Amino acid sequence: MVTSEVCTTAFLSAMQTCCTEITALEKFSQMYTRNLVDSGNGKFNLMILCWGEGHGSSIHDHTDSHCFMKILQGNLKETLFDWPEKKGNGEMTKKSERVLRENQCAYINDSIGLHRVENISHTESAVSLHLYSPPFDSCNTFDQRTGHKHKVRMTFYSKFGERTLCVSMGSLNN
Repeated sequence: MVTSEVCTTAFLSAMQTCCTEITALEKFSQMYTRNLVDSGNGKFNLMILCWGEGHGSSIHDHTDSHCFMKILQGNLKETLFDWPEKKGNGEMTKKSERVLRENQCAYINDSIGLHRVENISHTESAVSLHLYSPPFDSCNTFDQRTGHKHKVRMTFYSKFGERTLCVSMGSLNN
């Protein structure tokens, strides 16, 4: 079993990566991109996420994974939400929101709630480093107006600096 101490150690080690190495792994597109840097022998995924101007994620869970995030460039807004009621028939409850600035870190897991991350700048891109442990290949996204959830497959825009064929997060039928 991977402990939070192992995750923290791996994340802190990864943060010492040379800036030129990270810059080489940054890949931007029309949507935010998930770029795999290290698969951690199946124990974690380390990724560079690149956020163009105005790009953002859906409200999502982390499939019982720990998520550590560090802002490498720019600013990102994180909005936390409570889990929706079982019926999923009403507007989701916003718990908090904050703007994370360069070099700030954040942590979330499913016991904390759900979140959305977005680059609120319309003139500058942003880059963040994420460590997920254990790694996961699908998660649930949520409609803010209704709380309805939708299972999606997670994909990588690039792996280890090489572009992948899979370009978007695909829907999975429940």
